[in-house]
Amino acid sequence: MADNDSPRRRTRTAVDSSFSASLERGLRILSAFTGDRSVLGIADLSRAAGLTKSTTHRYVATLTKLEYLQQDPETKKYFLGPRAVGLGFAAIDSMEVTNVAGPLLQALADETGYTASMGLSDGPDVVYVDRRRSGRRSALTMDLNLNVGSRLPAYCTSMGKVLLAHKDAASLRQILDRTDMARRGPKTITNREQLTAALARVRQSGVAVNDEELAPGLRSFAAPVRDRSGGVVAAVNVAVHLTVAPASVEALAGRVEPPLRRTAAEISKRLGYRPQL
Repeated sequence: MADNDSPRRRTRTAVDSSFSASLERGLRILSAFTGDRSVLGIADLSRAAGLTKSTTHRYVATLTKLEYLQQDPETKKYFLGPRAVGLGFAAIDSMEVTNVAGPLLQALADETGYTASMGLSDGPDVVYVDRRRSGRRSALTMDLNLNVGSRLPAYCTSMGKVLLAHKDAASLRQILDRTDMARRGPKTITNREQLTAALARVRQSGVAVNDEELAPGLRSFAAPVRDRSGGVVAAVNVAVHLTVAPASVEALAGRVEPPLRRTAAEISKRLGYRPQL
Protein backbone atom coordinates (compact mmCIF):
# COMPACT_ATOMS: atom_id res chain seq x y z
CA MET A 1 0.00 0.00 0.00
CA ALA A 2 1.41 3.36 -0.97
CA ASP A 3 1.41 6.26 1.46
CA ASN A 4 -2.00 7.87 1.24
CA ASP A 5 -0.97 11.45 0.41
CA SER A 6 -3.85 13.54 -0.94
CA PRO A 7 -3.61 15.07 -4.47
CA ARG A 8 -3.47 18.53 -2.89
CA ARG A 9 -0.53 17.46 -0.75
CA ARG A 10 1.30 15.87 -3.70
CA THR A 11 0.71 18.96 -5.85
CA ARG A 12 1.94 21.30 -3.13
CA THR A 13 5.05 19.16 -2.63
CA ALA A 14 5.75 19.11 -6.36
CA VAL A 15 5.43 22.86 -6.94
CA ASP A 16 6.88 24.15 -3.66
CA SER A 17 10.51 23.17 -3.18
CA SER A 18 10.48 24.71 0.30
CA PHE A 19 7.84 22.23 1.49
CA SER A 20 9.26 19.32 3.56
CA ALA A 21 7.20 16.18 3.09
CA SER A 22 9.19 14.40 5.81
CA LEU A 23 8.48 17.10 8.38
CA GLU A 24 4.82 17.16 7.38
CA ARG A 25 4.56 13.40 7.89
CA GLY A 26 6.17 13.64 11.32
CA LEU A 27 3.76 16.37 12.34
CA ARG A 28 0.84 14.28 11.05
CA ILE A 29 1.91 11.51 13.42
CA LEU A 30 2.21 13.90 16.36
CA SER A 31 -1.17 15.42 15.49
CA ALA A 32 -2.81 12.00 15.73
CA PHE A 33 -2.54 12.19 19.54
CA THR A 34 -5.63 13.89 20.93
CA GLY A 35 -7.38 14.06 24.27
CA ASP A 36 -9.36 10.87 23.69
CA ARG A 37 -6.61 9.18 21.67
CA SER A 38 -3.55 9.89 23.81
CA VAL A 39 -2.05 6.37 23.58
CA LEU A 40 -1.72 4.84 20.10
CA GLY A 41 -0.07 1.85 18.44
CA ILE A 42 1.67 1.71 15.07
CA ALA A 43 -1.50 0.52 13.31
CA ASP A 44 -3.51 3.38 14.83
CA LEU A 45 -0.89 5.93 13.80
CA SER A 46 -0.61 4.43 10.32
CA ARG A 47 -4.35 4.89 9.74
CA ALA A 48 -4.45 8.37 11.28
CA ALA A 49 -1.46 9.66 9.32
CA GLY A 50 -2.30 7.90 6.06
CA LEU A 51 1.07 6.15 5.89
CA THR A 52 2.16 2.54 5.53
CA LYS A 53 3.03 0.73 8.73
CA SER A 54 6.71 0.46 7.77
CA THR A 55 6.92 4.20 7.02
CA THR A 56 5.04 5.01 10.20
CA HIS A 57 7.41 2.82 12.22
CA ARG A 58 10.46 4.69 10.86
CA TYR A 59 9.01 8.08 11.77
CA VAL A 60 7.84 6.88 15.17
CA ALA A 61 11.28 5.42 15.93
CA THR A 62 12.89 8.75 15.12
CA LEU A 63 10.36 10.76 17.14
CA THR A 64 10.86 8.39 20.08
CA LYS A 65 14.64 8.69 19.92
CA LEU A 66 14.25 12.47 19.95
CA GLU A 67 11.84 12.19 22.93
CA TYR A 68 8.86 13.69 21.11
CA LEU A 69 7.18 10.32 21.70
CA GLN A 70 7.53 7.76 24.47
CA GLN A 71 6.69 4.07 24.40
CA ASP A 72 4.89 2.14 27.10
CA PRO A 73 7.17 -0.88 27.74
CA GLU A 74 4.21 -3.18 28.46
CA THR A 75 1.68 -2.30 25.75
CA LYS A 76 4.32 -1.14 23.20
CA LYS A 77 2.01 1.75 22.37
CA TYR A 78 3.10 5.38 22.19
CA PHE A 79 2.19 8.66 23.84
CA LEU A 80 3.51 12.20 23.56
CA GLY A 81 6.90 12.78 25.14
CA PRO A 82 8.23 15.85 26.98
CA ARG A 83 9.95 17.33 23.94
CA ALA A 84 6.57 17.84 22.33
CA VAL A 85 6.40 20.78 24.73
CA GLY A 86 9.18 22.40 22.71
CA LEU A 87 6.83 22.72 19.74
CA GLY A 88 5.53 25.87 21.42
CA PHE A 89 5.05 27.03 24.97
CA ALA A 90 1.80 28.67 23.90
CA ALA A 91 0.35 25.14 23.97
CA ILE A 92 1.51 24.46 27.52
CA ASP A 93 -1.43 26.23 29.17
CA SER A 94 -3.81 23.84 27.44
CA MET A 95 -1.94 20.73 28.51
CA GLU A 96 -3.76 18.55 31.00
CA VAL A 97 -0.87 18.35 33.43
CA THR A 98 -0.46 22.13 33.81
CA ASN A 99 -4.19 22.74 33.95
CA VAL A 100 -4.50 20.18 36.72
CA ALA A 101 -1.37 21.26 38.58
CA GLY A 102 -1.79 25.06 38.65
CA PRO A 103 -4.17 25.45 41.61
CA LEU A 104 -2.42 22.70 43.55
CA LEU A 105 0.99 24.31 43.04
CA GLN A 106 -0.38 27.62 44.26
CA ALA A 107 -1.79 25.92 47.34
CA LEU A 108 1.60 24.30 47.97
CA ALA A 109 3.36 27.66 47.70
CA ASP A 110 0.86 29.29 50.04
CA GLU A 111 1.07 26.48 52.59
CA THR A 112 4.87 26.39 52.74
CA GLY A 113 5.54 30.07 52.11
CA TYR A 114 8.06 29.21 49.38
CA THR A 115 8.03 29.18 45.57
CA ALA A 116 6.62 25.99 44.04
CA SER A 117 7.38 24.90 40.47
CA MET A 118 6.69 22.17 37.94
CA GLY A 119 9.19 20.94 35.35
CA LEU A 120 9.39 18.51 32.45
CA SER A 121 12.35 16.60 31.10
CA ASP A 122 14.03 17.71 27.86
CA GLY A 123 17.20 15.70 27.37
CA PRO A 124 19.85 16.93 29.83
CA ASP A 125 17.66 19.83 30.95
CA VAL A 126 14.59 20.39 33.07
CA VAL A 127 12.12 22.88 31.53
CA TYR A 128 9.93 24.97 33.83
CA VAL A 129 6.27 24.81 32.79
CA ASP A 130 4.66 26.39 35.85
CA ARG A 131 5.89 28.51 38.74
CA ARG A 132 3.87 29.82 41.67
CA ARG A 133 4.97 32.21 44.41
CA SER A 134 3.44 32.23 47.86
CA GLY A 135 0.61 34.64 48.53
CA ARG A 136 1.88 35.25 52.03
CA ARG A 137 2.65 38.92 52.43
CA SER A 138 5.81 38.17 54.39
CA ALA A 139 7.04 35.40 52.11
CA LEU A 140 10.52 35.69 50.66
CA THR A 141 11.50 34.00 47.43
CA MET A 142 14.65 32.90 45.68
CA ASP A 143 13.79 32.48 42.01
CA LEU A 144 17.05 32.99 40.09
CA ASN A 145 14.94 34.96 37.56
CA LEU A 146 13.25 31.74 36.46
CA ASN A 147 10.03 31.79 34.45
CA VAL A 148 7.90 29.40 32.42
CA GLY A 149 10.18 28.15 29.64
CA SER A 150 13.39 28.55 31.65
CA ARG A 151 15.84 25.67 31.49
CA LEU A 152 18.28 24.34 34.06
CA PRO A 153 20.65 21.36 33.91
CA ALA A 154 18.96 18.28 35.32
CA TYR A 155 21.96 16.80 37.14
CA CYS A 156 22.19 19.58 39.75
CA THR A 157 18.51 20.41 40.36
CA SER A 158 15.94 18.61 42.47
CA MET A 159 13.32 18.34 39.72
CA GLY A 160 15.98 17.27 37.25
CA LYS A 161 17.18 14.51 39.55
CA VAL A 162 13.62 13.23 39.98
CA LEU A 163 13.18 13.08 36.22
CA LEU A 164 16.59 11.47 35.63
CA ALA A 165 15.99 8.92 38.38
CA HIS A 166 13.00 7.50 36.52
CA LYS A 167 14.62 7.19 33.09
CA ASP A 168 15.41 3.73 31.80
CA ALA A 169 19.09 2.77 31.92
CA ALA A 170 19.74 3.37 28.21
CA SER A 171 18.08 6.81 28.15
CA LEU A 172 19.89 7.87 31.33
CA ARG A 173 23.22 6.80 29.89
CA GLN A 174 22.63 8.81 26.71
CA ILE A 175 21.63 11.89 28.70
CA LEU A 176 24.65 11.70 31.01
CA ASP A 177 26.91 11.27 27.97
CA ARG A 178 25.63 14.69 26.84
CA THR A 179 25.92 16.32 30.26
CA ASP A 180 28.84 18.52 31.28
CA MET A 181 28.81 17.96 35.03
CA ALA A 182 30.45 21.28 35.86
CA ARG A 183 30.52 22.62 39.41
CA ARG A 184 27.76 25.22 39.87
CA GLY A 185 27.37 25.38 43.62
CA PRO A 186 29.50 24.40 46.63
CA LYS A 187 27.98 20.90 46.78
CA THR A 188 27.46 20.06 43.08
CA ILE A 189 27.83 16.36 42.32
CA THR A 190 30.41 16.27 39.53
CA ASN A 191 31.16 12.54 39.59
CA ARG A 192 28.96 10.35 37.38
CA GLU A 193 29.04 7.32 39.69
CA GLN A 194 28.08 9.45 42.67
CA LEU A 195 25.20 10.98 40.71
CA THR A 196 23.98 7.54 39.65
CA ALA A 197 24.01 6.45 43.30
CA ALA A 198 22.12 9.61 44.28
CA LEU A 199 19.47 8.90 41.63
CA ALA A 200 19.01 5.39 43.03
CA ARG A 201 18.31 6.96 46.43
CA VAL A 202 15.76 9.27 44.82
CA ARG A 203 13.91 6.30 43.32
CA GLN A 204 13.87 4.61 46.71
CA SER A 205 12.84 7.61 48.82
CA GLY A 206 10.50 9.30 46.35
CA VAL A 207 12.01 12.76 46.94
CA ALA A 208 15.08 14.49 45.51
CA VAL A 209 17.04 17.10 47.46
CA ASN A 210 19.18 19.85 45.99
CA ASP A 211 21.45 21.10 48.77
CA GLU A 212 23.42 24.02 47.27
CA GLU A 213 24.17 21.99 44.14
CA LEU A 214 22.84 24.58 41.67
CA ALA A 215 23.79 27.79 43.47
CA PRO A 216 25.18 28.84 46.87
CA GLY A 217 22.50 29.04 49.54
CA LEU A 218 19.75 27.46 47.43
CA ARG A 219 17.98 24.32 48.54
CA SER A 220 15.02 22.60 46.93
CA PHE A 221 12.97 19.45 47.34
CA ALA A 222 11.17 17.68 44.47
CA ALA A 223 8.74 14.78 44.00
CA PRO A 224 7.54 12.93 40.86
CA VAL A 225 4.22 13.35 39.07
CA ARG A 226 2.85 10.22 37.39
CA ASP A 227 0.22 9.75 34.70
CA ARG A 228 -2.38 7.00 34.34
CA SER A 229 0.24 4.56 33.06
CA GLY A 230 2.40 5.09 36.15
CA GLY A 231 5.19 6.77 34.21
CA VAL A 232 6.83 9.88 35.63
CA VAL A 233 5.78 12.76 33.38
CA ALA A 234 6.80 15.76 35.48
CA ALA A 235 8.25 16.86 38.80
CA VAL A 236 7.16 19.46 41.34
CA ASN A 237 9.46 21.22 43.78
CA VAL A 238 9.68 23.75 46.55
CA ALA A 239 12.71 26.06 46.54
CA VAL A 240 14.12 27.63 49.72
CA HIS A 241 17.09 29.91 50.33
CA LEU A 242 19.29 29.72 53.39
CA THR A 243 18.72 33.41 54.09
CA VAL A 244 15.02 32.61 54.51
CA ALA A 245 15.28 29.22 56.22
CA PRO A 246 18.72 28.61 57.78
CA ALA A 247 17.65 25.32 59.36
CA SER A 248 19.37 22.03 58.58
CA VAL A 249 18.35 20.06 55.51
CA GLU A 250 16.74 17.44 57.74
CA ALA A 251 14.69 20.00 59.67
CA LEU A 252 13.60 21.75 56.49
CA ALA A 253 12.66 18.44 54.87
CA GLY A 254 10.47 17.66 57.87
CA ARG A 255 8.42 20.79 57.15
CA VAL A 256 8.43 20.80 53.35
CA GLU A 257 8.30 17.15 52.28
CA PRO A 258 4.82 16.23 53.64
CA PRO A 259 2.92 18.93 51.68
CA LEU A 260 5.20 18.36 48.67
CA ARG A 261 4.48 14.63 48.58
CA ARG A 262 0.78 15.27 49.12
CA THR A 263 0.67 17.76 46.24
CA ALA A 264 2.54 15.48 43.83
CA ALA A 265 0.27 12.59 44.77
CA GLU A 266 -2.87 14.65 44.23
CA ILE A 267 -1.71 15.91 40.81
CA SER A 268 -0.90 12.31 39.85
CA LYS A 269 -4.31 11.16 41.05
CA ARG A 270 -6.06 13.78 38.94
CA LEU A 271 -4.05 12.63 35.93
CA GLY A 272 -5.45 9.15 36.41
CA TYR A 273 -2.65 7.49 38.38
CA ARG A 274 -3.74 4.80 40.80
CA PRO A 275 -0.89 3.28 42.84
CA GLN A 276 -0.88 -0.49 43.15
CA LEU A 277 -1.44 -1.52 46.75
